[in-house]
Amino acid sequence: MAKLNIDSGIVARCQQAAKTIADGVDKEIAGLTTTSIERTVLRLYGVTGVDNDDIPVANIIVDQLKEKELLAEGAAKNLGKALLSSGLEIAELTEAIAQGEIYLPQLVAEADFSDRRITDFLIKLAEKKSKEINNNRKKRKNLQKELGLGSQPWLYVIVATGNIYEDVNQARAAARQGADIVAVIRSTAQSLLDYVPHGPTTEGFGGTYATQENFRIMREALDDIGEEVGRYIQLVNYCSGLCMPEIAAMGALERLDMMLNDAMYGILFRDINMHRTMVDQHFSRLINGYAGIIINTGEDNYLTTADSLAEAHTVIASQFINKEMARRAGMENELIGLGHAFEIDPAQENGFLLELAQAQLIRQLFPQAPLKYMPPTKHMTGDIFKGYLLNGMFNLASIITGQGIQLLGMLTEAIHTPFVQDRALSLENARYIFKNANKLGAEIEFKDDGIIQERATKVLEEAGEMLEDIAELGLLQALAEGYFANIKRPVTGGKGSDGVLECGKNYFNPFTKIFREEMLER
Repeated sequence: MAKLNIDSGIVARCQQAAKTIADGVDKEIAGLTTTSIERTVLRLYGVTGVDNDDIPVANIIVDQLKEKELLAEGAAKNLGKALLSSGLEIAELTEAIAQGEIYLPQLVAEADFSDRRITDFLIKLAEKKSKEINNNRKKRKNLQKELGLGSQPWLYVIVATGNIYEDVNQARAAARQGADIVAVIRSTAQSLLDYVPHGPTTEGFGGTYATQENFRIMREALDDIGEEVGRYIQLVNYCSGLCMPEIAAMGALERLDMMLNDAMYGILFRDINMHRTMVDQHFSRLINGYAGIIINTGEDNYLTTADSLAEAHTVIASQFINKEMARRAGMENELIGLGHAFEIDPAQENGFLLELAQAQLIRQLFPQAPLKYMPPTKHMTGDIFKGYLLNGMFNLASIITGQGIQLLGMLTEAIHTPFVQDRALSLENARYIFKNANKLGAEIEFKDDGIIQERATKVLEEAGEMLEDIAELGLLQALAEGYFANIKRPVTGGKGSDGVLECGKNYFNPFTKIFREEMLER
């Protein structure tokens, strides 16, 4: 592949600044948990189901514990006390709570066990549950080895009918047409629900609800179609919003392959409280890393609200931060799918060269990352001929620079579920360009004083300066001042702030320890 001349000194400065920024975040969130993390712990233990009003049992338990000021030591310890006191299995206890037959804080109050007995009991149970996730990771690896994966860039398409069973039909068609990855778009505004819906769903606006049962249904369908077409089809959903870690756990339990998961997206684009987001993203990434799930970060969104030419460096800066924070959650570089987009105004002279500079720069800065490359959207006008040309140039930039995950552009994407023929044409477009220009990146060189080299140098220098400014200011304050996407958010405001809690001195979450230790051993 052609190479840019990148200043290693600036890269080192960027990396150091990102570490300083992450250190600051670590200090901000030290000693904090959230209601969503505590619900996640319960779900990892096997607490599922809803009551007669469709309220998830995990929510019921956490709300009860919070009301009685018992949550400071964590949902795990309270669950352990209740299980030991009642002598019930988790499924039995969950059902009794759903039926209103058991009030968990009362069982906790009746418990008279040593702290050592409770924690030993919980660790043993957590190890058993963690093994289920580890087995899913191994099964994924075996299936991918047996069936094979499509060659990169992987072709990524969306389904979003609102009905999981219709999504299955759409996904099967996409796989037969050549898709490597199917993303089930989440129903509009689900990220702002402070609970996870239950069971299969057949109605949703702008997408399909992310539920564990919907994950299971689609995973089973993609496994079947994978056998038919002779390659492993990867499944994507959205691990973001107020239930970020819960959805990560659901994905791990149902063997999803990728999750949209960003450290700052919820703050910027959903106005979710900063501390809630930062605490949740860490635990969600711990789960994703343990499960071997690739995350997709959301830097591409910056270029839809800010000028793509002037703000290109903000993408690079955010990628350094997202990578550092993911690494601190134990994620391997190969699982950190950093995002960017092909969004410079097509009227810009030499715009393609500038896009190429950005894509190549990111590829070289993060050589092990399965980069997620987003198609042109902001400047699509409805002109079908120009639209296909833009998408073709986007595909060309991708194959030249060796991107990893290619989200295909298609004309009717804006209606959430593209017309089947548009999806087929997008796949045909990408396959044609990827095949015909497959080795183009290895046949060209970038001039030392050329437009592409000079643009890449400028963007990297600006990213370094920005990162050092943020390192001095602190990430939360930088977000408040609109450093990213031209969006400002208050440090202490935002949705979900009431779900941020201080951990007590006896707080206990066994999954954190288990996941970290096992990832270190791999």
